Amino acid sequence: MKFSKFLFGLFAIGLLLISSNESFARDQVQIVGSSTVYPYGTVNAQRLGEDGYPVPTYNSTGTGGGMKLFCAGEGVDHPDVTGASRPMKAKEAKLCLENGVNDVIEVMWANDGITFSNSVEGIQFELTREEIWTAMAAKVVVDGKVVDNPYTSWNQINSNLPDYKIEVLVAPPTSGTRDAFDGKVMEAGCLLEEVTGSDEGCTDYREDGRIIEMGENDTLIVQKLSEDEERFGYFGYSYLKDNADKLHPAVVEGVVPSAESIATYEYPMARPLFIYIKANHVGVVPGIQEFAQKMVSDEAIGNNGYLTKIGAAPMKPELINRVREITDTLDPLGFNIEDCADKKHPLKDKGYAFSKGLCK
Repeated sequence: MKFSKFLFGLFAIGLLLISSNESFARDQVQIVGSSTVYPYGTVNAQRLGEDGYPVPTYNSTGTGGGMKLFCAGEGVDHPDVTGASRPMKAKEAKLCLENGVNDVIEVMWANDGITFSNSVEGIQFELTREEIWTAMAAKVVVDGKVVDNPYTSWNQINSNLPDYKIEVLVAPPTSGTRDAFDGKVMEAGCLLEEVTGSDEGCTDYREDGRIIEMGENDTLIVQKLSEDEERFGYFGYSYLKDNADKLHPAVVEGVVPSAESIATYEYPMARPLFIYIKANHVGVVPGIQEFAQKMVSDEAIGNNGYLTKIGAAPMKPELINRVREITDTLDPLGFNIEDCADKKHPLKDKGYAFSKGLCK
């Protein structure tokens, strides 16, 4: 009888151990998130595979979709990392907290520029953000009054522009690129406040068929732009660089998007890129920390790095040193909603959660 109890006890302990291990019975890093980060993340995943780790998977869901999946919980059924083309929003941090995802590491690993592009068969435009907003907004200012957007061609906005129809392919609401474009262009170029005293409506797109919403597939946008020289669309710099034989970017406020103009933020549509990591998955699913360290290594984002070569713009040395410290120490974000002391810091934006490591 005693021996039977002993065997039963061993069996129960075994079940507990199996149950505990099954919660993280995975040896492959799972990544979701931004379509802009996707080409960089997949290349970095392949490099990690060359080091002997299983090659991580990357499901391109868009930044917003990735945050929902990432913040849904911890354990084998939830992703370890999410890519983002903007910082985590406060409401997303709240969702993480509600689902027990309490320790998150934010890694700003490079810079990117949103390019407003058309086919190389068409004329290369020189635009201001005000002109882009005027072409795309639902309501605009005409003769001092706010009216439904009446413009159908670019030369109606500026007589120096070609008589091209206004048609722009845009990212869906779940996209971090759309969030960034709305902030960098639609809000920055908006004229409504001058008339109404409010910026309400600045990011509302017109709904007369001239703004065409696409899915989380920047490659499809590139294909559609190459089919019609008058059509425009926006996406990250890597897609432009990878399709330089098909597309060229608009010159925005006198600046051409390039690795140099993006890295210095001279290009007005430059923005940071991120990955977010679940601290509690590190050391359980092999390769998570190594993936992050590799992504911010000089081999990846140095002057001739394998991510730099496909479009990533490096950060300032003092910032990348701080980021590397974060990937080495795995300092969690803690979800404090903080403002950066430096008002010119590229991450400063109301409603975002910031890492202490980046906002000192």
